[in-house]
Amino acid sequence: MSRQAAFILRAALLLAAAGLLFWLLSPHLSGDAPDSGKSAQAPGTAPAQGEGQPAPAAAGRGGRVPVAVAATRRGDFPIEIKAVGTVEASASVGIKARIGGELTRVHFTEGQEVKKGDLLFTIDQRPLQAALSEAQAKLERDRALLEKAAEDYRRYQDLERQKIVSREQFEQVFSNVSALRATVRADEAAVESARVQLDYSSIRSPIDGRVGRLLQHMGNMVKANDDNPLVTIVQMEPVWVSFALPEERLNDVLTAMRAGDVPVLAEPAEAAAPELGKLFFVDNLVDRKTGTITLKAEFANQNRMLWPGRFVTVSIRLGMVRDAVIAPGRAVQTGLEGQYVWVVDDKNQASLRRVITGRASEQETVIVSGLSENERVVVEGHLRVTPGSTVEVKDEPAAPARPDGAAPAGKSQ
Repeated sequence: MSRQAAFILRAALLLAAAGLLFWLLSPHLSGDAPDSGKSAQAPGTAPAQGEGQPAPAAAGRGGRVPVAVAATRRGDFPIEIKAVGTVEASASVGIKARIGGELTRVHFTEGQEVKKGDLLFTIDQRPLQAALSEAQAKLERDRALLEKAAEDYRRYQDLERQKIVSREQFEQVFSNVSALRATVRADEAAVESARVQLDYSSIRSPIDGRVGRLLQHMGNMVKANDDNPLVTIVQMEPVWVSFALPEERLNDVLTAMRAGDVPVLAEPAEAAAPELGKLFFVDNLVDRKTGTITLKAEFANQNRMLWPGRFVTVSIRLGMVRDAVIAPGRAVQTGLEGQYVWVVDDKNQASLRRVITGRASEQETVIVSGLSENERVVVEGHLRVTPGSTVEVKDEPAAPARPDGAAPAGKSQ
């Protein structure tokens, strides 16, 4: 067989195979394939539930919308501003030596509580004691010379009246007495100076407080007025908390201070309850870089929860809204026409209520108008509630209350 005849035969076989394959697949391509286990569906009918289309979420039992509600209450609402503050020691002293010498003894342990006047360090006293003894001996010698000169002066007075000695000799004796008196006074000052230097060898605490890390140990040579202190003492009771507020709040702060003591709460991260203090300082300048002003509050800190250097959350109370209707902050929603809440009646039907709000904290909001006391408002599930819809109440927590009747602390608006 020639090459041309073989090529034509192979081409004819390929065309025949292609035709056979097309004939076998044509029923499937035209949609006339037999049912493959699924029921046929009439044209124009909607697909059955669960066939390629998600089912709409259930609205609750019997079509009810599940929501969480809470009750409004009437009470006093504090006007508070929240900020981040830094705890500062009311006094901090770096203990330095006033004289040089060998540090012979340390009378405390690191972290110990000390009282004012407690002995902290002792510097080698032997050179200072020797200098004091030398000054005292010189004083005694000059006092003896003064007594002898004073006796000579009394004798020369009699001799001068009798014209036995010249006036010049008498004046010389008088000058000697005066010089010795001045010398004795100088010796007394030297003795006092040596005694003071000896007292400086015993370093005592100038304040009540807590000692920090010891920087010079026994046996080291210390220098007078060295740049680095031997140890630092911080006063822990009371402490101060420094914080900054926006300058727009300055007038409110000053008005509250003129009315009386301004309470301030400081709360460390792990504290069970905040510490109560009072505002005592407002800086005399506004920081133009940040637009804030620095304030300080004093705290007794008897339980030592406020540690110098740490950060705390500060709430400053500037006043109180008396006898206000208070609602949970989560209940208040904002729409195109303003703020509103969903109110649930005794039949568990929801209705939309327009409200006007006042001061607010992180958890609660003062309702100026639109709500009254003990009304149930939706706090969860707002998006699925429509006017007149019946709701299913998941839980109904009691309105939060504090012993003083005030709202939980938060940043006032």
